[in-house]
Amino acid sequence: MPYFSYLLARTYAVFKTALLIYGFVFLLSYLFSSCFSFRLSQNKIDAAFKHLSLKPVQHQVLVNGRHINYAEIGNDSLPVTFFVHGSPGSWSAFVDFMKDTALLKKVKIVSVDRIGFGYSEFGEGEKSLATQAEYLKPIVEQYKKSGRKLILIGHSLGGPLIAKMAMDYPELIDNLIIVAGSISPYLEPNEKWFRIPLNILPIKVLIPKSFRASNLELLHLKPELIKMLPDWKNIRQPVTVIQGNKDIFVRPENAAFAKEMLINSRKLDFMIVDDMNHFVPWSHPQLITRAIDSALLHD
Repeated sequence: MPYFSYLLARTYAVFKTALLIYGFVFLLSYLFSSCFSFRLSQNKIDAAFKHLSLKPVQHQVLVNGRHINYAEIGNDSLPVTFFVHGSPGSWSAFVDFMKDTALLKKVKIVSVDRIGFGYSEFGEGEKSLATQAEYLKPIVEQYKKSGRKLILIGHSLGGPLIAKMAMDYPELIDNLIIVAGSISPYLEPNEKWFRIPLNILPIKVLIPKSFRASNLELLHLKPELIKMLPDWKNIRQPVTVIQGNKDIFVRPENAAFAKEMLINSRKLDFMIVDDMNHFVPWSHPQLITRAIDSALLHD
């Protein structure tokens, strides 16, 4: 009986210690979530556009019971560039393009928080690219109603998502610009060994919300890309692929995959830069604006 009491006391002590550690880690996770949200507060957005006459306006739409947040800026009569961020990220990843007064003379800019990121159901990600495309469809649709040209620009995981949009809703899309896009299932790294545990309770609640949503979609990205393989031939819109050969997150060979799969694109251009890394929107924004200019000139 004394031994049983000892075991009970030890078990309680271990459980109490584990609970305290878990609570401490949970608190740290909560605090770090704000640091790793990858989204700008309204105060920071206001400060960024303080001296500019045009300022982005944010909207939320309810799609299939979930709130999707996006921002727009520019003249309603101009063609639309629709930016889709990577994983993790938010619409504010493209805020510098929204501050580009020369670009805003040519296009209206729209940038979206993909589901699980920014202010679109933060932390509650979606593994299906088809479902993610469904969430974006009503937003894209409203800009296409006026008959304006609509150019989709997708960075990183935004790349396969805009390709999926062109596959599923070709009538809405005029041009694609794939920027360091993770589009080939054959080039996706095998990361299940650490992503599966991170997606299981109680571990996943310890991860900052942006990483939680990112982990879910990256865990399932390879099978999602495999599903897309038969439909690449259906993309007929002009496509520009931008890729750096020093990209350590998305293998540069993804550009070769695009060339192999986009056999029916009316116009296929490549911007391959040897010394460029993954963070093209910030390190080489001029490549994206150049691709936009090209898309505006050609059908």
